[in-house]
Amino acid sequence: MTEGTPGGASAGLRGALGQLGGSLLGLLRTRLELAALELDEERDRAIEALILVHVAVLAFAFALLAASTLVVVLFWDSYRIAALCGMTIVYLAIGIVAALRFSRKRPADARPFVGTLAELERDRAWLGGELGGDK
Repeated sequence: MTEGTPGGASAGLRGALGQLGGSLLGLLRTRLELAALELDEERDRAIEALILVHVAVLAFAFALLAASTLVVVLFWDSYRIAALCGMTIVYLAIGIVAALRFSRKRPADARPFVGTLAELERDRAWLGGELGGDK
């Protein structure tokens, strides 16, 4: 059948819609694969950061325990209560500073899936005819 006949036009339209649907599914699949890849990378970074934070916290905790013990032992005969209070105040100050820095730093972190969102925005712009190829 030729495209000029009614059956040919229907088959041509059906074929074009099928190709369009296939292209859109391929585009969606590519974007989902990108999102999955970024999710894996983000998870790996989070796990690595957690491990490093735990190791650092444990090492600093032992160092602080040793330093505290040393200070208290040095001042045991004369100023043991003052030494214990001083060490408590120092640890409290360190904890407050760390908590404030953490709360300030958290919102400034990069958002996950930035690459996926950028690609989806490009797709939206292309489908909307905002890119130079359709004009």
